[in-house]
Amino acid sequence: MPIASVSNWKIAKHLAKLYDLFALFLAFIVATFLVHSSVTTLTMAEFLGLKITLGNGLLFGLLLLAWHSLFILCGLYESKRLTPVLKVIYDVCMATFSAALFLLVAAKMLHIKMVNTIFVFYVWGICTVCMVSVRLASRWLLKVLRKRGRNRRFLLIIGTNERAMEFADRIQGRQELGYSVVGFVDDDWGRIGVFEASGHSRCCTFSGLAEFLRHNVVDEAAIYLPLRSFYEHAAQLVSLCEHHGILVRTDTQVFKLRGCDASLLEFDEDAEGIPRPGSVPLAPAIAKRFIDFMGSLLLLLLLSPLLLVVSLLIKFSSPGPILFRQRRVGVNKRLFTMYKFRTMVADAEKIQDQLLSRNEMTGPAFKIKEDPRITPLGRILRKTSIDELPQLFNVLTGEMSLVGPRAMSLRDYRLFDQDWHCRRFSVKPGITCLWQILGRSSIPFEQWMELDLQYIDKWSLWLDLKILARTVPAVIRGTGAT
Repeated sequence: MPIASVSNWKIAKHLAKLYDLFALFLAFIVATFLVHSSVTTLTMAEFLGLKITLGNGLLFGLLLLAWHSLFILCGLYESKRLTPVLKVIYDVCMATFSAALFLLVAAKMLHIKMVNTIFVFYVWGICTVCMVSVRLASRWLLKVLRKRGRNRRFLLIIGTNERAMEFADRIQGRQELGYSVVGFVDDDWGRIGVFEASGHSRCCTFSGLAEFLRHNVVDEAAIYLPLRSFYEHAAQLVSLCEHHGILVRTDTQVFKLRGCDASLLEFDEDAEGIPRPGSVPLAPAIAKRFIDFMGSLLLLLLLSPLLLVVSLLIKFSSPGPILFRQRRVGVNKRLFTMYKFRTMVADAEKIQDQLLSRNEMTGPAFKIKEDPRITPLGRILRKTSIDELPQLFNVLTGEMSLVGPRAMSLRDYRLFDQDWHCRRFSVKPGITCLWQILGRSSIPFEQWMELDLQYIDKWSLWLDLKILARTVPAVIRGTGAT
């Protein structure tokens, strides 16, 4: 399978949390109106005119927080791709019932007269209907998208025994789950002939796994090995998957994990697996995407006159297209088309092989200060980083972020010879990064990779804002620009 953004599962999960809080708030308001109107014949206008005290507001906020925690404990925000729809409904009903029971107990303890049994029943019913209906609608929509090839995750199965094959057949028989099996990994063993006769394909042995991961898109790895074999390979497998930013999943029946449904192999970053390095935590994931979307949109609008002028200058200063389009390696090694203003002659990529002896960068990257392919206007655009501005369109569409490791060209990526370098592909590439503000081309390749991993390990919104704030001075100084 050729090299091909991580799914928006994290963001979707946080949006689900926000929706559930909204459903609780709505249920509380509607229940309050129904109880009050039945007792005092309160009209809607009179109800909306009721005053809310500070104490009541704080109490309600604490109740929302408690309900939210209960929903998390009930597992409502774990991945449900492989969970039957009836179990999804059951889980929601039990979670809302627990929240309603908690509300009734809290009301008795705090002597909240308004909250009686009828009130709690209204809250439970309204909240359950809202949450179940949206989950069913979401499952239906995701099934439609997945059958059309969207929202897919690429799964590698480690092991070739009967349980591994049964699991693969179950996954492949249900396209609505959104998984594509990229292959099986195992060494030769006594029953490998049975596996080969089944029609399944072994993509590599354990010794060839590192090379396979370098050239293929793999989001998750499911381990179906006998215990003894697993422990022999555990350290290498986990370490290798960590280097490549791949989530590792284990068979619950084999490892007897507590609290797990033994009939299912669940896939979620919060349970039964080793979290993917660089996964964005909690609500900041939404905030980062919001900043990317709004920031790129505003910058494109504000800089549109400059973009137009630069486009005209490129058009009339040298033959060739205005934009330079190149396939770059994005999240989990998926390919995307990155846009930049053209700063070189039209056939620059064809000439590159003739200049390899003059390469001034260590490692697979290619940079030379006096590159003969760069046009006079291109030198100015590169020195000021104006050539990077079209990448704002990549940020707007979600292929890139404002801040993140630089997007590598396919040619440079194919020259990577260290697996630990590949962890930089576990997050979206960005327009600017630590490498950009600390010296760019003057930084050796190994240090560049270390800076990328440092960014991933220490990521926060505050770090993104600091990098953005330091990008403009770095561009003005032109340090390391070629």
